[in-house]
Amino acid sequence: MSMSTDAVVTLVVAGLNVAPYAREALDSVRAQTLANWRAILIDDASTDDTRQIFADAAATDDRFVLEEPSDRRGLGAARNAGLARVRTPFVGFLDADDILAPDALARLVATLERTGSDFAAGAYVRLRPDGPGYAVGAVQPWVAAATDPERSATTIDEHPEASGNIVAWSKVSRTDFWRRTGLRFPEGRLYEDQIVAQAMYTRARAFDVIPDVVVQWRVRADGTSITQREGELSVLRDALDAMSAGLGLLREAGAARAVQARAALILTMDVPRLAAIARQHPDDAYRRSLGTFTRAVWLAADESTRSALDSDAATTVAAVSLW
Repeated sequence: MSMSTDAVVTLVVAGLNVAPYAREALDSVRAQTLANWRAILIDDASTDDTRQIFADAAATDDRFVLEEPSDRRGLGAARNAGLARVRTPFVGFLDADDILAPDALARLVATLERTGSDFAAGAYVRLRPDGPGYAVGAVQPWVAAATDPERSATTIDEHPEASGNIVAWSKVSRTDFWRRTGLRFPEGRLYEDQIVAQAMYTRARAFDVIPDVVVQWRVRADGTSITQREGELSVLRDALDAMSAGLGLLREAGAARAVQARAALILTMDVPRLAAIARQHPDDAYRRSLGTFTRAVWLAADESTRSALDSDAATTVAAVSLW
C-alpha cells in the first residue's frame, strides 16, 4: 500500500520493550477506517523484539515509517523526535502497548475539519489483565466529565473539566498548533503528558471534545506500566511534579475554574490512592513528599472545592497534610 504521501494525519508511535503488545497496537492502526494516515515508529532502544516488530510493519506497509535507531532517550524525547518529522496537517500520538479504536482517527480528524479547532480530545478506557488476556473497562467518571457531552470550539474557561483529560494519546491536533505555540514534551521525566495537556488547553484558541472511546489504555500484566510503579519514590516525585506543573500552567493562564476542577480531582482521586501506598511505604521521604504536595494543592483549592470533597477524601487529605 502506498498512501503515506497522501496522508492527512500522522501518528507518532513510541515504545520501549513492548514486544508482547506492539503487534496489536500496530494492527489497530492498520484497522483505521480513515486509511490515509502515516505512522512514525520510534523504538526507544528496546532490548526485546520491539524494533523488529516495527521494522516488519514498515517493510510491509509504507504508511509505517521507521525512525533510525538511537540511544535510549525516554518517551518525551522520542515523541519530540517524531513530531519533528510530521508533515501532515494533523498529528496524534499512540503508545505502542495501547489500542486505537477503529474509528478514532476518522472521528477526530472529521471533527477538526468541521470546527477549525486546534485539537480534539476523545474518551478512553483501561485495558486490564484478566486471566490469560485483558478486559476492557468502562469510561471512568473524570474522563466522562472531560469528554461528554460533545462540545465544539470550546475553551478551558468554558469547559474546565476538560483539564482532567491529561493524556496525549486521546487527542489529535493540528500540526500547526504545535508549531505555532512551540509545544514540546518535557524530556528526562515521567508523566510528561500532564504538563503538555494543560499547556494545550491554555494555549488553544479553541478545542473540541467527543464522548467516543478512541483508545484502550493498557495496564500491563507484568506490572511494568508507569502507573503500576507509583510505589517508587522517584516515580512518585515525577508524578507530583507533573501535577504541580500542570496546576501552575492553569493558574498562570488565569484559568481559575480549571484550577479548581483539577485540584478537586487530585484531592479526590490522586491523593487517596497515593496515601494508601504511603501508609505502607518503608521510606518516610515518600510520605513527606506526598504531604508537601497535598498541602500545596489544598491551598490552591478554594472553599467551595474543599467543602465539596466527600467525607472519605476530606479525612484522607487532612491526615496526609500532617505528614
